[in-house]
Amino acid sequence: MNHTVHTNRRGGGLLPLLLLFLGLVACGAPEASLDRPNILWISHEDLSPIYGCYGDSYARTPNIDRLAETSIRFTQAFSNAPICAPARSTLITGRYAVSLGTQHLRSEIPVPEGMKILPEVLREAGYYTSNNVKTDYNFDHQGRWDESSREAHWRNRSEGQPFFSVFNFMMTHEGPTNALRDSDTESLQVFSAPDQAVLPPHLPDSPKMREIWAHMYDLLAVFDQEVGRLLAELEADGLLEETIVFVFSDHGHGLPGHKRWLDNAGLQVPFILHVPDKYKHLVSNLSAPVTDHKVGFVDFAPTVIGLAGAAVPEGMEGTNFLGETAEEKEFIFGYRDRADDCYEVSRSVFDGRYLYVRHFMPQLPYYQNALIFNKGGSYEEINRLRALGQLSEPVRQFFLPKPVELLYDLENDPLEQTNLVANPEVAERVSHLREALDAWMIRHRDTGLISEGIMMAQAKAAGKSVYEIAREYSPERFRSILEVAQLVGKVEDPAILESFFVATEPAQRFWALVALDAYSGEIDAVMPSVRRLLEDKMAAVRTKAAEILAGRKNDPEAFAVLEELLKQEDEVQVLQAAISVRQLGENAQPLLAAIQNEVFPKYSGEIWGRYKSWSYPMFIGMALDQTQINCGVVVNTRR
Repeated sequence: MNHTVHTNRRGGGLLPLLLLFLGLVACGAPEASLDRPNILWISHEDLSPIYGCYGDSYARTPNIDRLAETSIRFTQAFSNAPICAPARSTLITGRYAVSLGTQHLRSEIPVPEGMKILPEVLREAGYYTSNNVKTDYNFDHQGRWDESSREAHWRNRSEGQPFFSVFNFMMTHEGPTNALRDSDTESLQVFSAPDQAVLPPHLPDSPKMREIWAHMYDLLAVFDQEVGRLLAELEADGLLEETIVFVFSDHGHGLPGHKRWLDNAGLQVPFILHVPDKYKHLVSNLSAPVTDHKVGFVDFAPTVIGLAGAAVPEGMEGTNFLGETAEEKEFIFGYRDRADDCYEVSRSVFDGRYLYVRHFMPQLPYYQNALIFNKGGSYEEINRLRALGQLSEPVRQFFLPKPVELLYDLENDPLEQTNLVANPEVAERVSHLREALDAWMIRHRDTGLISEGIMMAQAKAAGKSVYEIAREYSPERFRSILEVAQLVGKVEDPAILESFFVATEPAQRFWALVALDAYSGEIDAVMPSVRRLLEDKMAAVRTKAAEILAGRKNDPEAFAVLEELLKQEDEVQVLQAAISVRQLGENAQPLLAAIQNEVFPKYSGEIWGRYKSWSYPMFIGMALDQTQINCGVVVNTRR
C-alpha cells in the first residue's frame, strides 16, 4: 500500500499558515483541530478473528493484512455481548449494556436524558461525526450524529474539520452467511473451497456445513474489498497519514456455537488499529505490532475520546486503553440476555487465560425450540442431522440443559471443549473469578438481575430511565437479589424457596420461581405458594408462576392468567408472556384460539411479510408463531 502523504497546503512561509489558522478560528473550528487525528471505524458483522493476519491461511484478506503490517493487532479484543444490539449499545455509549438495561435484543429502552454517547461528545469537541449506516443501539439515536445515513461520509464535513466516521458493513451477517446467495459474492474471482474448510468441533462436519463455512470466508473477502476501497479514498483525499483507523467485528461468527453463545467463540473479535507515525505518541503504551492487551467494547468510546483530546463524560464505565495513562485491565466481562424471543441471563469474566461463565437459567438449552433456531442454513442442517441421529457429542450438547458454571482454560483449550469448573486444581481460580463477577454485577447494578419485565415496569411507573431505576437500588439490595438468582440450578429441596416467594422484592420472587423451574423434582409442596403468585402485582412474576403451573400441572387458572397477560397493552409484558407460552410446547393448546383470533393480529405486519415492527412486536410474533407450530398448526414463517 502506498503511504505517500498528499496535502492541499499552498506555498510556504508563516503568513499563509497564520491566515489559515485565523480563518479556521473565525469559522468556529476548535483551536487544536490541525493537531488532532481523524478517526475512522470500519466495522463488520458476525465474524471471529479469522483475518489472514491472525494466521488463518483459509482467509483472503490482502487489504486488511497489508494494513496490519503497519498497525497494532490485538489478540485479546472482545465484544461484551455475543449479539449485535447490546454489543453496539456498549460500543457507542462506553457503558455496559446491563447498566443501561440495553442488553436485550431490539428493545426500546429509556436512557438517562442527559447521557451523551460517543459521537455527541466528539461533536462538542469540534469533530464532524458520520455513521454509515447501522445503529441498532436499543435506544433512539436521532440527533446524535451530524449524519447517519447510507450517504454519510467524512467527505461531507466542512473543510479542515477533523472527523469521526463509522462504516458498518453487513455482508458478513448471519443472514448472508446462511443464505448462500451467489449475488452476495459476485465481486469475487476466487472462492473458498469447501473441501479445505476446517470446522470447529461444535459444528457438524457435513457437505452443507462446509459450504456455509466456505461462504462465510467469501463474505469476509468481500468485506476486505470494502476496507481497500475506504483506505483508497482516505489516500485520495490525502488523509491516510492523518487518520487513525479501527477495523473490527461486532462479535463472533453468525453460526451456532458463536453468535448468541456466551463463550469465547461468541465474544472474541478481530481488531486492527492503524496509527499514523505523527500520532504514535497517542499510543505510547503499545509499541509492538501485536499485543495481548485486553480490551472490551466498553473501552472503545473513552479511548476514542482520549485520542480526540476531549474529556470523558462522567458515567462512562470503560477505560482508555491507549497512551501514557492507560491501565491494563484485569478482567473482561460479558453478558447474554434475551436474544429474539429466547430469554436467558448469563454472565462471564475473563482474566486473560481462564473464561468463567455463570448461567442463571441453566434449565434452558442453548438451542431452544424457537423460530430463530428453526430457520434455514446452518440451523436447518443441524436439525436435519439431529433427526437422523448423526450429531456429534459437542453439537448434541446444544439441545441439553447448560451447566450452571463453566471454566475454560483458553491457553490449552482454545476451542472450549473441557469444563474445568469442578477440577480441584483450579478451585482457587474459580472462586476468584466468581467473586469478581459478583462484585462487578453489584457495582454496575446489573439490570439482568432485576429482569426485563420488572425493570421496564418500574421505569414506566416512575417515569425514569432504567439506568436511574437501577441506581436507586442499594448494593445490599442488589446482593440480596443476586443471592436468590444464584440458587438457580442448585436447589436440592424447593422448600428453601418458600421465604423468597413472599419477599417484598419483586426480583427475589421472580428468581425464586426461576429456581423452582430449574428444579426437576416434585414440587407439590410449594404449589400453594406458587398459586398465590398468580395474583402478584408484578406482571413478570405472574407470568413465570403461570408458566410453571401450566407446564407442570396443566392448571386452568394458570392458562387464564397467561391469556390475560397476552391481551394486555404493554408490549414488554406481552413478550414475556409470549415467551412463557412458547416454552409450554404442545401444552399451549388451550391458548391457541386467543392467539390466533385476538393476540397475533395485533402484532402482524409487513416485516418479513409477517410482523408489525423490528422490536417487541416481531419477537412477540415469533414466539406466538412457534407456539402455533408446537401445537400442530402450519405457519408460513419462511423469509
